[in-house]
Amino acid sequence: MEIPATKITASPQKPIYKFLIYGKTGWICGLLGKLCEKEVIPYEYGTGRLEERSQLVSDILAVKPTHVFNAAGVNGRHNVDWCESHKMGTIRTNHNILMINYGTGCIFEYDASHPEGSGVEELLKEYDNVCTLRVRMPISSDLSNPRNFITKISRYNKVVNIPNSMTILDELLPISIEMAKRSLSGIWNFTNPGVVSHNEILEMYKNYIDPEFKWTNFTMEEQAKVIVAPRSNNEMDASKLKKEFPHLLPIKESLIK
Repeated sequence: MEIPATKITASPQKPIYKFLIYGKTGWICGLLGKLCEKEVIPYEYGTGRLEERSQLVSDILAVKPTHVFNAAGVNGRHNVDWCESHKMGTIRTNHNILMINYGTGCIFEYDASHPEGSGVEELLKEYDNVCTLRVRMPISSDLSNPRNFITKISRYNKVVNIPNSMTILDELLPISIEMAKRSLSGIWNFTNPGVVSHNEILEMYKNYIDPEFKWTNFTMEEQAKVIVAPRSNNEMDASKLKKEFPHLLPIKESLIK
């Protein structure tokens, strides 16, 4: 009598990565979600409020992520009080999960006497499971988004003309996911190498998007009279990022691409 072969049902393979992302309603967070879908990386958006430790613990226990991405408040003030009171213990005590924190690079000035660093960075730098990315004047190919730096300055009545380091999201956000996969930590200047001025960007806008576009410049002194808070202008050293990712394009090349 022939004995039928035992049928073996393959169990679904557990994904290598699973991301928990905070900042669901934000621009960068939305782009991260699309990148995860493109790379077939399972992800969920965090529902807990960042200032409520118990809610973050619940998120982590429910999702069981390999990495946490904090893209909440990239364009605004980080909650220093929350960092001080929580000391990232929520993440650190849960299997030492790596956190990618999208911070700001607008904490430096060309003026050498300008104080360096930020309260958030000072609190986070002691943790070896946190990767802080300094984002500056983020740009993407989606010119319909009002947070896009190109879109912003193209709608201003007048603009200053100062060279600055900037972050091309189309190129750098995928790199941030790769940084998570490589378990990189510490503080990184998350900008393309080099600088580009407001006028150079608007010249490109005119050449590639709107040949009829015109703009007017004014001085920093004139600008200071019409804005509430002073703006940061600086060039950040992206050599550390470039060394890790040699294919990273200079800012002007990345802009054109």
